[in-house]
Amino acid sequence: MKLFSCRSMALFIMLGILATSCQNNIQRLRKPANGLTFAFYNIENLFDTLDDPKIIDEEFLPTAKGQWNTQRFNHKLENIARVIAAMDTTDYPDMIGFAEIENLEVLQMLADQDYIRKANYKLIHYPDHDDRGIEVAFMYRPEYFKPLYSKPIDYIIDSLPKSNPRHILYLKGIVATKDTLHLFINHWTSRYGGQKETVEARNAAGSFLRNVTDTLMRLHDNPNIIIAGDLNDNPTDESLITHLKALPLSTDIEPNKLYNLALNPFLSGTGTLYYKSWDFFDQVIISSNLARPVEGKLKSGEIEIIKKDWMLYKTKDGIGKPNRTYSGGKYFGGYSDHLPVMIRLAIID
Repeated sequence: MKLFSCRSMALFIMLGILATSCQNNIQRLRKPANGLTFAFYNIENLFDTLDDPKIIDEEFLPTAKGQWNTQRFNHKLENIARVIAAMDTTDYPDMIGFAEIENLEVLQMLADQDYIRKANYKLIHYPDHDDRGIEVAFMYRPEYFKPLYSKPIDYIIDSLPKSNPRHILYLKGIVATKDTLHLFINHWTSRYGGQKETVEARNAAGSFLRNVTDTLMRLHDNPNIIIAGDLNDNPTDESLITHLKALPLSTDIEPNKLYNLALNPFLSGTGTLYYKSWDFFDQVIISSNLARPVEGKLKSGEIEIIKKDWMLYKTKDGIGKPNRTYSGGKYFGGYSDHLPVMIRLAIID
């Protein structure tokens, strides 16, 4: 499998040279009392009600079969904001990666909802080239995270010339200890059309991202890396194990490795979306430096699935599944087909 990534790799070499050159004059950020929180949430088709001729959004219009109107759109915004507010019982999440937003405007409408307005979230988003118009984005609280650089990373799969994978959103920023975080927000190719028929695209994403993180690890001493997203594969699939080389979290942490916080929970039978059984597509993967306690650095906790009773509906078998906005062509006014995940970073002085 051959990937075209020269421009992206050159970018990261440049970022490596400039990694700490602009941090000394930045005002010290606040240290969260209960640790820095990072969440990821696929919010399933957060579309406005306007027709965008550049994308296939006809399903989300007032004239569509599903009657996607202003009332339903506003209800969706309120629902998602309610979930965000409930992620952390002590405060709002400090950083959130998203999948399946239509544009920056709907993300701003989400940030302005009553449930989370006081968090004063700032937004980072770049338009993508996805035919359906579902894109990734990032929100953060400026008193706890200071972005230094952000860029969408495109990659091409030579063996799949007609493929058009969504970009990976890269962000570099600092936290209270002036430690640098490298974040990658992902939404890999879906399994639509068959798992085997689409696996090569996800394997390519894993290989590409591994090359990028290897570059960061060569350029920096123990970089703090967070990879998060809807990967449309489980932690045990080859895109994660063979290509991204994401290991299970253990007490024996090796340098310059990636550790998948979702792997062990998935093996225990839990997940973030349900179709016949639980899948754990929404994952958070961290570098070695976040996986072990190091004085003066960051330390990650375990991954948490945000799973409130009011976010679920019970099947006839008594299984609590994520309550969706639409299912089977019917409107249910729920939240998303995915459950969000969150980790807590204990900032160690």
